[in-house]
Amino acid sequence: MKKSKLWAGLGLCLMLVAAGCGNNNAVNTGSTNSGNATAATEAPANAGTDDAKSYKIAISQYVEHPSLDATREGFLAALKDAGIVEGENLTVDLQNAQADQANNLSVAQKIAGDKNDLVLGIATPSAQALVQNVKDTPILFAAVTDPLDAKIVSDLEHPGGNVSGASDTNPEAITRLMNFIATQFPDVKKLGLIINEGEPNAVVMAGIAKEELDKHGIELVKAAITNTSEVKQAAESLVGRVDAFYITLDNSVVSGVDAIIQTANDNKLPFFSADRDTVEKGAFATVGFKYYDHGYQVGEMAADVLKNGTSPGDMKVSMQEKLDLILNLKAAAAQGIEVTDAMKAEVADQANNIIQ
Repeated sequence: MKKSKLWAGLGLCLMLVAAGCGNNNAVNTGSTNSGNATAATEAPANAGTDDAKSYKIAISQYVEHPSLDATREGFLAALKDAGIVEGENLTVDLQNAQADQANNLSVAQKIAGDKNDLVLGIATPSAQALVQNVKDTPILFAAVTDPLDAKIVSDLEHPGGNVSGASDTNPEAITRLMNFIATQFPDVKKLGLIINEGEPNAVVMAGIAKEELDKHGIELVKAAITNTSEVKQAAESLVGRVDAFYITLDNSVVSGVDAIIQTANDNKLPFFSADRDTVEKGAFATVGFKYYDHGYQVGEMAADVLKNGTSPGDMKVSMQEKLDLILNLKAAAAQGIEVTDAMKAEVADQANNIIQ
């Protein structure tokens, strides 16, 4: 089926799922009321009556960092608002792969062997592993940048099968941020990108950013990493070679973002990110949204699946439409940025999106 124009021509290579089917090192960081694996397998997924129904869901989260955590919190909040409350009529099996692909595969295999009413994959690798292993249970995904090239779905409008969810990006956000950099920071001729090119979402977004920067004559200079422990060294390697920092929705990089913030502050380099949570933490600017709201949106989809029996395959993949420039004034001061009235004028919701 023909791809949406949104992601056409990006040419992303899939992340290969690492070997390790027998690896039992997956970390369960937040399992509640789930019991042991045997009990979960033997117990019926829906034990309640029509008037007092109970539910069991599993969540596979690739790694802990503020955006993914906020996604999960928003998801559970939407279920709660729909009357599906953890600890009352909802059991949640939360699994975290700690950014390890072998663990990620083990988590998906464990979830596939349990009985759940619905499973959620947070981040591209988690969603990919669930789709490969869970065949009969409804699957939703969140914090996935390109569900088409990641082979999570083959059609955004009519996913089919047992899978749907929400993408956490809109190429317009990257375009707007690159234009903001080019317009408001004329001295930026080289933009440094710390990236794990093993993450599909990072590669997709970097490609869009490069295409936009090329239009402005700005060079994208990459510092590659393979895991979070290398982020500090990568950021430091760019000092003296670039005029500013940028990061995508790159799980490995965002998990180590404190090191980039420190390096940016120490060297007075503007730091631009792809997510609001990183700006709240200490990057200067992004064009984006709240990941809590993103998770809430997927939670509303989950409530429809659980309460009404709607098939995920009949739900179109949603995208973030409400975008705004977000500025952190404290970060600006730390990075030697003079925030002008022209910069502030680009923020539509100044009360919420100019962080003092």
